[in-house]
Amino acid sequence: MEFISNEGKEIEIEANENIYLRHAIKTRFITQNDNYIDVIKEYVSDIYEEGDIISISEKIISLCQNRVIKREDIKIGIWAKFLSKFASKTSAGVGVGETIKMQYAINKVGVIKVIFASIASAITKLIGIKGVFYKIVGQEVSGLDGFYDHIWEEYGDIGIELPEKPNEVCNEIKQELGISSMIVDANDYGREILGKSTDILLQEDELKEIIRDNPAGQGKQQTPIILIRKKV
Repeated sequence: MEFISNEGKEIEIEANENIYLRHAIKTRFITQNDNYIDVIKEYVSDIYEEGDIISISEKIISLCQNRVIKREDIKIGIWAKFLSKFASKTSAGVGVGETIKMQYAINKVGVIKVIFASIASAITKLIGIKGVFYKIVGQEVSGLDGFYDHIWEEYGDIGIELPEKPNEVCNEIKQELGISSMIVDANDYGREILGKSTDILLQEDELKEIIRDNPAGQGKQQTPIILIRKKV
């Protein structure tokens, strides 16, 4: 098969003293009406070989699980309006600098913890340490996607939570389709391995190295699945 990469990304990458090929798989726009087993069967089964691993964007798994919150269901309070004014914004997307995401954080972990995280973040930024807010409030808050229509207008009024039981999802994919997989939350600034099938022997740090350049891309590439093959 011919391997294809997104613009600005390389097909080959050296990681863990090996060379890996990464193929960006373009899909249709995945929605809440889709089933992730059917999606992976449709786009991966015909090109998958034994020993391959697929990296799946957490967003499409979450959508298939209906892990969606509507904007209209979140009531913005005074604390969210106040604290969001002091939060940093990056090109990686919209964070708690938006009042609706700050309110989501408050709803998830409580206003006291969010205030503490905000104060700690402000202090540590003075000495050049970033990301403290999200370390304190946790992955569930930091992993919220959506409420952002600059790339996909469909995500403007919904928030997409992290998938449920990602390890179990990957093992289900392996059992149903014979495909080894990992679910990742990635952007151009960082990568997290949320889950992987038990047959994958590589450790999380090793898997992160293989996708350290975020081969799925950050914009409208519509390539939420990356097929990874060790070069021989």
